[in-house]
Amino acid sequence: MPVAIITGASKGLGRALAAALAGRGWDLVVDARSAGPLEEAARELRAAGQGAGRGAAARAVALPGDVADAGHRAALVAAAGELGGLDLLVNNASMLGAEPLVRLADHPLDGLRAALEVNVVAPLGLIQEAMPLLRTSSYSPSYEEVAFRSDSALPGSLDSNGEAYDSHHNTENVRNAGSSELPPYIGTGGAILNISSDAAVAAYPTWGGYGAAKAALDQQSAVFAEEEPGLRVWWVDPGDMRTDLYAAAAPDDDASGRPLPATVVPGLLRLLDGGAPSGRYTAAAMPGGASSR
Repeated sequence: MPVAIITGASKGLGRALAAALAGRGWDLVVDARSAGPLEEAARELRAAGQGAGRGAAARAVALPGDVADAGHRAALVAAAGELGGLDLLVNNASMLGAEPLVRLADHPLDGLRAALEVNVVAPLGLIQEAMPLLRTSSYSPSYEEVAFRSDSALPGSLDSNGEAYDSHHNTENVRNAGSSELPPYIGTGGAILNISSDAAVAAYPTWGGYGAAKAALDQQSAVFAEEEPGLRVWWVDPGDMRTDLYAAAAPDDDASGRPLPATVVPGLLRLLDGGAPSGRYTAAAMPGGASSR
């Protein structure tokens, strides 16, 4: 069975993606800072794995801790190794830096340092720790091969509002860019999925600290895509979602109309299934092209 590490998996997008993978028979290592909610999520993942119908029940190892801690990152990778290896690393855990968000003139510097530590330094540290396992992954997509252009929508996938899940216009680092005749880029190793934000590429008042951290994550991801051609590296803006993170960022906003994280998962799975080339992908937030944070 393929193996994934998913950080920040006790709720939101991390939990929704973990549930989808467990239902497909993936073995999982999941993390979050709060032990109780994480174990509750892990029980649901094990139940989903039992119903996968692919031989032995999928396993879910729950390791509470802080991704900013090097010892915890090492434990996550060690757990994946005990499950047989690592095929997908999802850096989903995130930190705002200020709750609620504030203008840069008022942003606490300690908060920005913490956001950079969780959103940038920790993903780098986890990737470094996991690189030996990722490089030796033999996972390959089980779905039909689909040829991708760097500017094309991912076939068969929809974002939370029915829009095609398409690649970002900045595609300098996308493999097979500009060729519809080449097969999908499928590396010899595993895949890295870094969860980004539109705040990484657009300027929104009060989102400066968080956006700066996500912009750094984007650049870091792009360099990894260049340096590790045997891997697939995706950095994805999932669009506006109804999450605890957004509620903490903007508590006065009415989030009731925002889509739930589970609606984003099909697009993420199509990246995996189609062997999508390394690059930045985004889901449009609303019809008409309005972008999301």
